[in-house]
Amino acid sequence: MATEEPDPKRRISEECIINRLPEDLIEKIFLSLPVSTLLRCVGVCKRWLNFIRDPEFVATQLRHAHRYALLFFPQGLVWGEPYPSEGILIDETWSPSVYVLPVIGPDDYLFGSCNGLLALYTNTSTIKIANLATRECLYLEKPAKNARGHHYSFYSFGFHPVTKEYKITHFLADSVEGRPSYKHFSVIQVYTLGGEKWRDIPTPEPLSLDSARTSGVVSVDGTVYWLTRDKTASWRHAVMSFDLSDESFTTIQLPADYLGPRRLLIRDIDGKLCIVTAQTDRYDLKILLAELHIWTLDNPVEQRWSRKYNIKNPPVYIPGPHFGHRGRILTQSNFRASSYELIGENFDYSFSKTAQLLDVSPRRLYNMQSYICVKSLVCLDAYKKVGIVRKPKQQLGWQSKKWEAWENERREVEKLRTNVHKEEHDLSELAERVVKMYQVLVDKPLAISERVRTELNQVLHHKPEKPNQPRFLRRLNWVEQKRDKQELRLRSYKMNRRIQAISQAQDNISSIVRSYTSEQGVSTSGVSSTHDKNKKENLPCKT
Repeated sequence: MATEEPDPKRRISEECIINRLPEDLIEKIFLSLPVSTLLRCVGVCKRWLNFIRDPEFVATQLRHAHRYALLFFPQGLVWGEPYPSEGILIDETWSPSVYVLPVIGPDDYLFGSCNGLLALYTNTSTIKIANLATRECLYLEKPAKNARGHHYSFYSFGFHPVTKEYKITHFLADSVEGRPSYKHFSVIQVYTLGGEKWRDIPTPEPLSLDSARTSGVVSVDGTVYWLTRDKTASWRHAVMSFDLSDESFTTIQLPADYLGPRRLLIRDIDGKLCIVTAQTDRYDLKILLAELHIWTLDNPVEQRWSRKYNIKNPPVYIPGPHFGHRGRILTQSNFRASSYELIGENFDYSFSKTAQLLDVSPRRLYNMQSYICVKSLVCLDAYKKVGIVRKPKQQLGWQSKKWEAWENERREVEKLRTNVHKEEHDLSELAERVVKMYQVLVDKPLAISERVRTELNQVLHHKPEKPNQPRFLRRLNWVEQKRDKQELRLRSYKMNRRIQAISQAQDNISSIVRSYTSEQGVSTSGVSSTHDKNKKENLPCKT
């Protein structure tokens, strides 16, 4: 009687040792894996799918996820040429990412990062909530009363740890004679992910939109904070907060020992609201001077502040909304994005151990934003079943005529890579043939053997290694593309020098051979004629 063939899926399950382990141990194994690996694991078997997609595991993975710094550069003109929006991740070793982040389009503006989700908008399309790791996107209708013109600080995106709700807020500029003034706002438009519509929440009084734009807006632990003008306050400014749970407003006074008048910035450092103050350049308010003072809000209810840092010789520019990461401060000075380690005691510090992260030239100066983000498994499916959700419009993205010159530049770099790769390969093979062809003169006890050996050593010295560099399958980000282009140009220049050196060595060997055969009246088995033919037919052209 023939034995019954076991079901293939059952056999795989029985052979999978990990399924025999206790669930707490399986969880530890999965938590040690990056999200990209976990996304592949969900296709192994139904048990793994259910385990990894379980909300409790998603929340646990989120708590254990590595934190990244995300440096965002909004699109803009540079010397009359458009540069696209791009984000660059800085990992735990302070190394920048190489490829573009697929969820950030060339026309996107970033206004929030929360639990692995990025919140973006464009001037013409819907709002986009995107999971950085899974690339899942949710497209939402913009507020109906949304005015023309945007600024990333008009929007905010946050998560309340008690209600477990994600909310988007938008400061709606007041209208004067039917046109937005951009000086004040009296309404905050709020949308809760999974809800049916935007809601208008009136502010207690008209608030300064200009202050929010210049000082920044942050979302910390379920509350949105920004700076507003307050004539009754000692320094004519106060912090306004908006609780995402009960959607209430609170005015928070600045620290009593705040030294005004100075530039005020609102930032998030280590998950706490902080106030950054400094004197500014007379002609450019973004440029910070003298000493940098930083306070953190320790207790929002009691409005208790504490001095965290007094930093001497501060950097020129402090990005936002987050500027602290893994014990360092993120900064920008001229075209260098850097991280600084703080050295000091009590709250008097100075910058030390500078590490340059990126050369951001020729981007617009002091326009960089910084966020702290994670790679998570947070799923957006539960929020897609409401009427406000829109199908993504046919977005041209990189295919838009606006980015035609940018795409042509990228194709030119790829063409240069192909040419350099081919010429290095051809020259390497030619060098091997030259050495093989003349090796007989080195092996024989001839008077010219040592001189030929010297020239062949020159050939081997200038022989390029056979390259093994396939074309990039993913799009490089702008920083890496610039570096890659410079490296290819350098390789092309070195290639020309190698061609010249190998050509000269061939000429020298030819001269040695002809002189020897003429003086001795002997034959070298047609080496000289073969050399001339090989040189004419196989030497690569200069790039």
